[in-house]
Amino acid sequence: MFGKRGNEGFGKSGLNAPAPAPVVASAVAATAERTTAAPVLSEPERASAPVRAQPAPAPARRRPARTEDYYDTKSQVFSALIDTIDLSQLAKLDNESAREEIRDIVNDIITIKNFAMSISEQEELLEDICNDVLGYGPLEPLLARDDISDIMVNGAGQTFIEVAGKTIESEVRFRDNAQLLSICQRIVSQVGRRVDESSPICDARLPDGSRVNVIAPPLAIDGTALTIRKFKKDKLKLDQLVKFGAITPEGAVLLQIIGRVRCNVVISGGTGSGKTTLLNCLTGFIDADERVITCEDTAELQLQQPHVVRLETRPPNIEGEGEITMRDLIKNCLRMRPERIIVGEVRGPEVFDLLQAMNTGHDGSMGTIHANTPRECLSRMESMIAMGGFTLPAKTVREIIAGSIDVIVQAARLRDGSRRITHISEVIGMEGDVIITQDLMRYEIDGEDANGRIIGRHKSTGIGRPHFWDRARYFNEDKRLAATLDAMEKD
Repeated sequence: MFGKRGNEGFGKSGLNAPAPAPVVASAVAATAERTTAAPVLSEPERASAPVRAQPAPAPARRRPARTEDYYDTKSQVFSALIDTIDLSQLAKLDNESAREEIRDIVNDIITIKNFAMSISEQEELLEDICNDVLGYGPLEPLLARDDISDIMVNGAGQTFIEVAGKTIESEVRFRDNAQLLSICQRIVSQVGRRVDESSPICDARLPDGSRVNVIAPPLAIDGTALTIRKFKKDKLKLDQLVKFGAITPEGAVLLQIIGRVRCNVVISGGTGSGKTTLLNCLTGFIDADERVITCEDTAELQLQQPHVVRLETRPPNIEGEGEITMRDLIKNCLRMRPERIIVGEVRGPEVFDLLQAMNTGHDGSMGTIHANTPRECLSRMESMIAMGGFTLPAKTVREIIAGSIDVIVQAARLRDGSRRITHISEVIGMEGDVIITQDLMRYEIDGEDANGRIIGRHKSTGIGRPHFWDRARYFNEDKRLAATLDAMEKD
């Protein structure tokens, strides 16, 4: 149909065309949908940052509703594109080259069929079709925005996003639930997983490390629910957390000391409190010559050290076989000569294996856990060990916990959407049957201002000599570390 495409290897006849490449072919099934574009919002403060005192953002200006003529034109152009292009050859190109090929062919189709379209409508159509074939359809505009921290799709007709700690409704819509499920299948298939009626729950990740959860019908009654925890293109560093007010400069140096001197650390916090971000920040102080092994349900940690081995769990197949659990990963990584073990999130009996590793020479290991306070974090670990069927006396379990963990860092998402490190607590040991902790620093809330923003401050508890003091002295060649240690000693 289009001769110049045939000369470049992309033209085809309708009868002798090669079978479409799997990824691109699955994209074709979800095309010609009726979607609206992402709203154009002003660039807010980073989602991981505390919310600044500012007026609520003005509602985004909505794009005029698309007409039936637009969708009819799109359907015709798309059909002509599929009849023209060789998808198996297209799949061999990188994303940018493939996008240029599609745009060239679509422009030719519009010219030959003489569609009456304005330049803006033509650009909109080109972008929509490229997203359908090569990307994730209506999700692409949202994934491209770095100010969004979460995308929550509640069926085909409703999509919410979190921006600057606040949840707002997006204009993005899907044509129907079949198209939404098709896009979800495309996402999870890239990491070797599947989602359908027989396997309706799935965790996966995007190429940039963003975490994806899908729950499909019949479990999701109103249509497939898709949740994406987006990763920032520019990873947050500890200095940026200071800038955003999540921790004071002195607290940041204390965290740097904790990360460098090989303390065993548990980061505790609720959902969306910034546990993974904080874990990424702390791992930045691991020495480059250390061998680090990460164990995660969905690989999202991005360590910068050169000697890192990343492990990921695997769900059972359709026959219920082949599952690799977090316990399996932690047990195996002990045979891989790790110097530090990083567990993305502790959810169950694998906490016992992590504590054993911390207690047997793998100093400096880290993990995260869901809990609202440092004391609750310790209680949850006890409960998780009991869930694993271990029949150890309660005092023995607490002795294992107290002997393994050095520091608990508590993160919280406050009611105004801001994120704070609320406690840096040291685990000292046991007194009788009770685990003894002491706060090195904590965040105290004083109230809120007229805009509903939380007012508070980080306070040192006045403890001048932490229990990891002597260990820290070996790492005080850094001037800032030495100054902080000296100041704490004087206190």
